[in-house]
Amino acid sequence: MKQKIGVLGSGDVAQTLAKGFKAKAYDVRIGTRDPAKLASFSREAGVPSGSFQAVADHGDLIVLAVKGTAALSVLEMAGAAALAGKVVIDTTNPIADAPPDQGILRYFTEPNHSLMETLQAKYPKARFVKAWNSVGHAFMVDPKLSGGPPTMFYCGNDADAKASVAGLLVEFGWQVEDIGGAAGARALEPLCQLWCAPGFLRNEWAHAFKVLR
Repeated sequence: MKQKIGVLGSGDVAQTLAKGFKAKAYDVRIGTRDPAKLASFSREAGVPSGSFQAVADHGDLIVLAVKGTAALSVLEMAGAAALAGKVVIDTTNPIADAPPDQGILRYFTEPNHSLMETLQAKYPKARFVKAWNSVGHAFMVDPKLSGGPPTMFYCGNDADAKASVAGLLVEFGWQVEDIGGAAGARALEPLCQLWCAPGFLRNEWAHAFKVLR
């Protein structure tokens, strides 16, 4: 039996992944501060919406898909009890509320610390895995690119949680690359800056990373 999925967020990333899980026959719900905001999406996609807490309670696995500046507050609304023991896929990036500098997104973290490490420290009983943070939402589900399946990097402290997420990523059309423990997010979160730079500089958004050996 497939896991129940709780997607926290109402933006493009959250909606794309919720639809992706639905298409792959998962029991998925999507959470937001205001469930009425997702009424039309829920109706069209067939994905029930609810509060962050209700959706986190529903999910055997949680997908955190919100702005980095909102990540802590959203997890607080979901509640520590609803997260405890569960795999939490962290798609967030620490993007500051400021415009890009010469095409490079500004971050509110320091180079030797990551947003995911902050989230893991705040909710130590949850099993965070960073993934889906280094590509645009249009390519998150079954990406079709001329170079073949792209690479999704992931990291986290819990080996079983990472194995579960790696399996999902493969199911969603990705090759996978394990970047170790939670400290690996210090390398993965800046990949968003690198992925976005061609878009801000030249309006080029149709690409993804790939490891070649």
